[in-house]
Formats: sequence, C-alpha cells, structure tokens
Amino acid sequence: MSLFTPAEAREELDRLLPVLDEIVTLRADAAELAAAVQLNGPPTDLGGLPEFKAAQARLDELMTTVQETGAELKSLAPLLIDFPADLDGVPVLLCWLEGDRSLAWYHRTDLGFAGRRPLPPDD
Repeated sequence: MSLFTPAEAREELDRLLPVLDEIVTLRADAAELAAAVQLNGPPTDLGGLPEFKAAQARLDELMTTVQETGAELKSLAPLLIDFPADLDGVPVLLCWLEGDRSLAWYHRTDLGFAGRRPLPPDD
C-alpha cells in the first residue's frame, strides 16, 4: 500500500473529481433504472435493462479508476474515498466525502469516520 502526502492526495483528488461526479450521477441513474427494471417500479425515461446494465458496467469502470490510484473506495452511497497517509508518524486516512470539493479531513485508521478531524492548515 502506498502512502499519500496531503499535497499528493489533493492533486489526485483534483484529477478524480470528474470521475467522482460521474459516479454520483450514474449511481442515481442506476438506482432509478433498477427500480423500473428489477422492482417493477414506474417506467423511467432513462431506458430499460440495456441502459441499466450499461450504467452498472460504467460504474465498475469508474470505481476501478479510483482504486487504481491507490485511494480506497469505502462507500458508494454516500461516496466516500480515503487516501492512506501518515501524519506525524500516525497512520491516517485522508478522507473525502461526497459533496466535498476539496480534501480537508482525516481520521486515524483505528477510529474510522467517527474520528474525522480537519486537516491541520500547514498540511
């Protein structure tokens, strides 16, 4: 597992933001399509089974793109991405949550999301 510095993680996040935005959109589309196709819900203008399968395939591609950077995809809904790092000798995860437009949080690896804190300003 490679570690990111806060600066490296921020650069990677900047490159990933379009991918993450597409994941959020496709996730919603796939949910709507699944309700229409698999759950016999109301029809959708998004299409049917072929469009559902295409959305699933594209989501898989995008999630692989995220994971290939060394970032950890922790949750799809809400979208949660962690970048393994070390702050002052302490193993941490630099934490990005759907809706954030920058990387400003971290938590110790042993505490998880509940231990989330703002990154120090000089990092």
